[in-house]
Amino acid sequence: MAFLHTLTRWLRRIAARPAPIPDALWQRTLAHYSFLPPAGSADAARLQRLAAHFLASKEFSGAHGLRVRDHMAVAVAAQACLPLLHLGPPDAPERALVWYGNFVGIVLYPGAALAPRRQRDGAGVVHEWREALLGEAMHGGPLVLSWPAVQRAGLAEDETRSAGCVVIHEFMHKMDMRAAGTADGAPPLPDGFMGAARPREAARLWQRIWSDAYAAHRQQCTLAERFGGAPPWLDTYAAKSPAEFFATACEAHFVQPARFAEEFPSLATALRAFFRQSAP
Repeated sequence: MAFLHTLTRWLRRIAARPAPIPDALWQRTLAHYSFLPPAGSADAARLQRLAAHFLASKEFSGAHGLRVRDHMAVAVAAQACLPLLHLGPPDAPERALVWYGNFVGIVLYPGAALAPRRQRDGAGVVHEWREALLGEAMHGGPLVLSWPAVQRAGLAEDETRSAGCVVIHEFMHKMDMRAAGTADGAPPLPDGFMGAARPREAARLWQRIWSDAYAAHRQQCTLAERFGGAPPWLDTYAAKSPAEFFATACEAHFVQPARFAEEFPSLATALRAFFRQSAP
């Protein structure tokens, strides 16, 4: 009953009419991030509506004296809502925001966030350190983002490397966590995913597609690091775990969809089905 009460309250909150995003600010946001829908398109208008509801449902705060201004919050909202663009009904796209309904806070840092880490090694020695992060998603807790990294979304050093988007990356972890409470690279799948008749069949299909691609990416990373092989196009951070592979692949899928489909055709097909996107 507590879950149903929370869900009902959430749906009422996103159904309320939010304050509109000023058109001038929205146009500047679309122009800054080239992977967002083009201004004047139906997708841009749909995304603007989604982003407005997103802003009404989240609470932004700045760390270390950073003042969160309107253009910063809108930049985060636009990128966070891009994967949800086609997950809601045509007349109420904001219902897709239920994917992000288990947290409220978003914390922006003026640089990298330093997160305390603690680990016990095989000899029983405890090691403590601080890890510099561009973003972090915690189950049920706030989402942390480095504002400079948010601004750099879509930019790559050269065409041999995939461009990143820390906002999409961290919000994909949030979607991933909705299945089991932890990120494992296996988010809840829609009914009939890729023609699957049953949820178990869909889960097996997803696992086969992603595990094969993940193993191949890890192998390419190993060959490049140890034997001087050609480095992979997708960020090597994706080789850290299935969860990071999923989040990093989603970044590339939305930021550079054509190139991602060339590199990972099976993953591109699976992600288009998951996010209910039409074929290119």
